[in-house]
Amino acid sequence: MVNGAGQDALAQDFVEFAVQSGVLRFGEYKIKSGRLSPYFFNAGLFDDGAKLGRLAQFYAKRILASGVEFDMLFGPAYKGIPLAASVAVELARLGRNVPYAYNRKEAKDHGEGGNLVGAPVRGRVLIIDDVMSAGTAARESIALIRAAGATPHAMAVALDRQEKATENGQDVPWSAVQYVREKLGLQVCTIATLADLLQYLQVHAGDELGTHHAKVSAYRDRYGAG
Repeated sequence: MVNGAGQDALAQDFVEFAVQSGVLRFGEYKIKSGRLSPYFFNAGLFDDGAKLGRLAQFYAKRILASGVEFDMLFGPAYKGIPLAASVAVELARLGRNVPYAYNRKEAKDHGEGGNLVGAPVRGRVLIIDDVMSAGTAARESIALIRAAGATPHAMAVALDRQEKATENGQDVPWSAVQYVREKLGLQVCTIATLADLLQYLQVHAGDELGTHHAKVSAYRDRYGAG
């Protein structure tokens, strides 16, 4: 399940939080696909306890409201590690205590060994990540989870850019989220989307934030996925 665009109070609150935290910025940014984007979302800037705690609240509320079924959380290294840990804490606070695990970038050959840390990876796994761009991290996580004998069941991401993914340097007619849902068979739960961001900027049409609406809208017209 995914949240719908439109009058979504949680999504609007999240966009405002991201802007006020300096995590969602406007300007000209070269992103992984090579495109010049008029906005950039850097979840690494949720960089203190208060911000991370509030971020976890948004994830937990969206996950629980979505009705997605899961037995544990998985955080892909590196940004997904603090996300999965903090979301696990918030879910427990809300009465849904589940285990979590994460991976190392390089397998450890001493101590407990391997490249998975935390609870045993089993059952239906919900992957927690920040923004899905090319879907590469999703495929890597899915492979790790399957190798452990568990089922990659769903993903939760903070922002769906809703733009065409790229493969071998070429645009493809689907977004990374659509690819994960339709090609890889996972449910995807998003806190907010590009449509939610545009709605937020529209509401602020009379102030400085609203001046970014035209450029973000033009970017969607050019690169948006159907």
